[in-house]
Amino acid sequence: MAKRDYYEVLGVKKGASAEELKKAYRTKAKELHPDRNADNPQAEAQFKEVNEAYDCLKDDQKKAAYDRFGHAAFENGMGGGPRSGAYGQQGDFASAFSDVFEDLFGDFMGRGGGGGGRSRAQRGSDLRYNLRVSLEEAYTGVQKTIQVPTSVTCDTCHGSGAEGGAEPVTCPTCNGMGKVRAQQGFFTIERTCHQCNGMGQIIKNPCRTCGGQGRMQKEKQLSVNIPQGVETGTRIRLAGEGEAGLRGGPNGDLYIFIEVKEHALFQRDGVHLFCRVPVSMPTAALGGEIEVPTIDGGKARVKVPAGAQSGKQMRLRMKGMPALRSSNTGDMVIELAVETPVNLTSRQRELLREFEKLSEENNPESSSFFSKVKGFWDGMKG
Repeated sequence: MAKRDYYEVLGVKKGASAEELKKAYRTKAKELHPDRNADNPQAEAQFKEVNEAYDCLKDDQKKAAYDRFGHAAFENGMGGGPRSGAYGQQGDFASAFSDVFEDLFGDFMGRGGGGGGRSRAQRGSDLRYNLRVSLEEAYTGVQKTIQVPTSVTCDTCHGSGAEGGAEPVTCPTCNGMGKVRAQQGFFTIERTCHQCNGMGQIIKNPCRTCGGQGRMQKEKQLSVNIPQGVETGTRIRLAGEGEAGLRGGPNGDLYIFIEVKEHALFQRDGVHLFCRVPVSMPTAALGGEIEVPTIDGGKARVKVPAGAQSGKQMRLRMKGMPALRSSNTGDMVIELAVETPVNLTSRQRELLREFEKLSEENNPESSSFFSKVKGFWDGMKG
């Protein structure tokens, strides 16, 4: 089968510039790559054809020969062009494939966008700091000063990593790519360059203070504004306060994770607070008013209805926690706990017995019931 015209294969006009050829090749290679066309048996052959065409046209000498003689320029060894066959020479294929490899797998291999390891600067890591606050501080909001161990830009080399302001040089092993490739049959294996550690550049005279890193360890003091209504798990981001970038790269971010400590009186459920309040037996029986503490440090007066039992709940509107980044405020729910008096005096016992006797007289049915229960238990004991 006669070979198609190389320009037709790439979808460009004859006389296209090197940049146009490269752009067309990348588009075609990504479109026809076998890994993306597992269900298309013809994709592999077309992918080989695209690689062969670009391998010829990207080389000025080969391109000139092809423009003059066409495919005949490379027959019988003429012109030293691409060899007829699957992919041509291994070295030629590896060279052609390297351009599209970055586009197809650059992000997967950890490329930061735009050229793999060619840039010597790398963004610093994000940091996490756990901060505990009291419930009162979560209610009012507070400003905290924290000490964060981190890395900061080196004061001596100002982040360049080089002694005396010298400029880094291109890594001779990877030629500035930050990665080295090895051809194994059809596959190209890519690894981080061992000499520059993926930076693409090396420093001949590293800074003595930071050892060429452009940063050094230091404890940084920061002021953090904790807003009202924070809960355990709330995350606060401080942009640019993370670890310093490598060799002048941008700083990472600092994430502060909030933990609200348990309170001795209040239990929290979102914006609502719960509080268990002791009430004397006479107050619960006769009714009255009691004072209960509130989260703002004040007190609220609550009316207890006559005959209140333990477990009765009453709601105080707008006495709970503020909602985070909102004008809403929750409620406080109080639960009564009727106390049984202890350490009674003889007079108190006398009055309680009198009260019990009067209760039996006023409630004969209840008295009869308890008498039956008492008789039942006395019979069991006998």
